[in-house]
Amino acid sequence: MLDVQNLGVSFGGEVLFESLTFRIGVGDRIGLIGKNGAGKSTLLKLLSSENNPSNGSISLEKNRSLGYLPQELEVENHRTVIEETYQAFPELLKNQSRQDEISELLNTRTDYESDTYQGLIQELSDLGTTFELAGGYQYKAQTEKILTGLGFNPDDFDRLTATFSGGWRMRIELAKILLKSHDIILLDEPTNHLDIDSIEWLEQFLMRFKGAVVLVSHDIMFLDQVTNRTIEIVNRRHFDLKKSYTPFMSLRGEMRAQQQAAQKNQEKQIQQTEKLIERFRAKASKATMAQSLVKKLEKVERIEVDAEQTEVMKLKFPVAIQPGKMIFETNNLGKSYGEKQVLNHVDLYVERGTKLAFVGQNGQGKSTLAKLLVGDIEGNGGLRLGHNVKIGYFAQNQSETLAASKTVLNTVQDAATNENRSSVRDLLGAFLFRGDDVDKKVSVLSGGERNRLALCKLLLQPFNILVMDEPTNHLDIQSKHILKEALMNFEGTLILVSHDRDFLSGLCNQVLEFKDGKTKLFLDDVNTYLENKKLNSLKELEKTQKKNKSSNPIKVSDYALQKKEKSLKNKLSKLEAKISNLEQEIKVIDLELEINYDQTISAPNFFDSYQEKKRVLVDHMETWEQLVAEIENLNQN
Repeated sequence: MLDVQNLGVSFGGEVLFESLTFRIGVGDRIGLIGKNGAGKSTLLKLLSSENNPSNGSISLEKNRSLGYLPQELEVENHRTVIEETYQAFPELLKNQSRQDEISELLNTRTDYESDTYQGLIQELSDLGTTFELAGGYQYKAQTEKILTGLGFNPDDFDRLTATFSGGWRMRIELAKILLKSHDIILLDEPTNHLDIDSIEWLEQFLMRFKGAVVLVSHDIMFLDQVTNRTIEIVNRRHFDLKKSYTPFMSLRGEMRAQQQAAQKNQEKQIQQTEKLIERFRAKASKATMAQSLVKKLEKVERIEVDAEQTEVMKLKFPVAIQPGKMIFETNNLGKSYGEKQVLNHVDLYVERGTKLAFVGQNGQGKSTLAKLLVGDIEGNGGLRLGHNVKIGYFAQNQSETLAASKTVLNTVQDAATNENRSSVRDLLGAFLFRGDDVDKKVSVLSGGERNRLALCKLLLQPFNILVMDEPTNHLDIQSKHILKEALMNFEGTLILVSHDRDFLSGLCNQVLEFKDGKTKLFLDDVNTYLENKKLNSLKELEKTQKKNKSSNPIKVSDYALQKKEKSLKNKLSKLEAKISNLEQEIKVIDLELEINYDQTISAPNFFDSYQEKKRVLVDHMETWEQLVAEIENLNQN
């Protein structure tokens, strides 16, 4: 669908990348990876025709459409959420507006027999036919489904977009792109502003999408779930393999190891040949042979090892002084903005050494509680800090608070203390700001570079409690890995707001869930929490309960009861398999309805088949409940 030939980009004489050649076809779901500043966002802008390349060409097949979601955008503030999202259907809106105009004219005119009047009737009829064929009677339902999947509540639909944060406005633009049925979708870090539920919904949507997807993301789980191909940009070159991220990196490592072994073997052969040449040159009788070896050596194609990005920032969070056992204690803590109650009745006790993850949908109060704990805002209720508590706080918009007009060096120098001012340049070097980089203005830094600078600035102040709100936004995968390792080695107390499942995995030992203005503490790691969260049906819960009780098997003395129980459990097991299959089939159909409503419902007897599956599922669930009740009655006897 789209061809890229010898693409290159340079800024001010500095080459970003060159000779990029690849093709995007139907069904390709490409993960575009590389360190911050490698050119990933630049490449998406080129593919979308927003920018022009320095050299090379990009050709999109005729009658193919392309949608592009950048990292930053502007949304009209005078429309409601639903009105703004309807802008994905300009032709339908134009058609609908014209139909309304004609209906108004027909209501006011009385020249029923005139050609003009009859012409309006014919035009209205034609518009109605076109409207129906273009999906005009489904677009509103489709819009509501997409918005709901991206985390909006029905109550949000009629609110002005101006009342939402930038992250929520980004979701509106994402909804418009998904609704337009493009052939190719370009997404630049789409998960940055999504919560875990919305990320999982988007994963399913993109996996079922019929066209092609090219996305920049630093969320490894998201890349592994969605993509089937990876293009890495590194040191001006690119590597393209039909693998998702994790197998791609594994294969690239194997290829590099093979190249290194082949290169080492070749170098040994070259050295041996050079020694022979030197030996033969000294003898007149061997001069011809020496010359032959020289020519042979000149024709040898030297083996090169693929480029690898090895430069990483060095990050360590030192603990200032040892605090008391109690770090934070809240009692009936709450916060409201005007009439909107964001948090209510929060009772939380955080001990020294705890690593706690805040999770939940956007707008549920995670950032609000973080700000309350660090004293950035005031709430109502009780909040007590422990002895010797010194807080380091990384806000969600921390990188945006950096003064754009300052240089990198000035930014850090202004935040330094008398004790560490002399080591500012060394600290910047550890965060990959070296040489002339320290004289760059903050305004020209990429999102990832700004985040690195904000982290560097944070380390200039002593702390033993670290509160971080979405610190991984815009960080590349390698930098995220370094940050995660540093946090795992941090000996202080950590409170982390994040939607990045891979980043949270193995890092936090407790989870605080935010839902409906309230909080609930889980003494589990994030993986266990997410697994339990997926127990959304009675059958799955029963399975888990059976596993938990396996160490204390039920004792039934009566042989007849044992036999009956075994028979019931066999039936239960078979029924659970049927339920699982049906649920999966219905889930797939629901997703197809969201992606391509018209095509899906056009299948013969679609609705009859769909409703029959749902009816059978209800019957199976009722039978399942009866079987479980029978088994429980047997165990009680």
